[in-house]
Amino acid sequence: MTTTAPKTAQSVAKLALEDGTVFTGRAFGYAGTTEGEVVFNTSMTGYQEILTDPSYKGQIVTMTYPLIGNYGVNLQDVESKQPHVAGFIVKELSPLHSNYRANMSLDEYLKQNRIIGIEGIDTRALTRKLRISGSMRGVLSTETLDDAALVAKARGAKQMKGADWVQAVKPTANYGWDEKQGEWGLGKVERGDGLHVVAMDCGAKSNILRHLAERGVKVTVLPPDTTAEEILRHKPDGLFVSNGPGDPAVLDYAVKPIQGVLNHLPTFGICLGHQLLGRAIGASTYKLKFGHRGGNQPVKNLDTGRVEITSQNHGFAVDQATLEANGGVVTHINLNDGTVEGFRHSKLPVFSVQYHPEASPGPHDAAYLFDAFIEMMKTKTAPTGKRLAELQALRD
Repeated sequence: MTTTAPKTAQSVAKLALEDGTVFTGRAFGYAGTTEGEVVFNTSMTGYQEILTDPSYKGQIVTMTYPLIGNYGVNLQDVESKQPHVAGFIVKELSPLHSNYRANMSLDEYLKQNRIIGIEGIDTRALTRKLRISGSMRGVLSTETLDDAALVAKARGAKQMKGADWVQAVKPTANYGWDEKQGEWGLGKVERGDGLHVVAMDCGAKSNILRHLAERGVKVTVLPPDTTAEEILRHKPDGLFVSNGPGDPAVLDYAVKPIQGVLNHLPTFGICLGHQLLGRAIGASTYKLKFGHRGGNQPVKNLDTGRVEITSQNHGFAVDQATLEANGGVVTHINLNDGTVEGFRHSKLPVFSVQYHPEASPGPHDAAYLFDAFIEMMKTKTAPTGKRLAELQALRD
């Protein structure tokens, strides 16, 4: 199947999927050829946070909201030092941008960072295909426009299952973090003054670290292949395990240090960190058909029945049966497909969530989870679903 956008003075770009589908549109951003897993995000805003989220390494991202770029790009609302997406797909690129904080247009930003974009294709048709068939490998090009050649290249692209993309985004050395949320602070928070958190950075979003610093804790960030002995040498009060890209099943070098400190440190994980914690206690993980990416995923607290709307970005999930067989207690599930969205350990001070409580972009319903981490470091007890609901109510 081939769909064609109206031609303009802009150069042509093509997106080819491994199933043989080719979309023809208009190029923007950088010129060239790129490949990756094609996925979609349902957020209405926050495209620059999405672009700079390290968890998207190796992926070509489709925005389902039809108009993108209308507020430009600023240099403050970034989640890492540069974009990590392999390519960017939109229905319509706004020809103008207007925002008092903007430093440049989206087109200029992608050009500066060598990210290839395509606009003018039917993103509804693309999203429907990905939902029906599952996420697929794809190639986006402004230079190779032969359909058969592009499809062949897509079929030869790297699979996300079995891929270690953490190596491409992890820090190469330890560093400290003290930047807070500034004008985006949420007011009263659980204070952890005097506490010290070691954050395992598998591709951490900056706003996660801002949330920790906002609560007064000292934050030391370490690479994910740091040994358990090195983590404990910093004498932290707790361990945080971050989000990141790729398949958790191949990240044994990150699982091993977690296993080495679980009996010593209260531990909290987000997204990939949730999956790594699950694997650290003996659970297995698996690839989802098309994943959860957007700012509107409904998650249910099983202890209270309360639902929160969450920001998510993941293509893998923790297997519930193996989690529960190894001491994990499921605290949250996704209401769309019933997958595990959060768990605590039955005996150890360990809990994690699959979704993103730091938002960026997304709702702030789940920011209380950082308060729960502070409390867990003080009490050495994993929060129950009921306690999480109480902390959420205090914030409300």
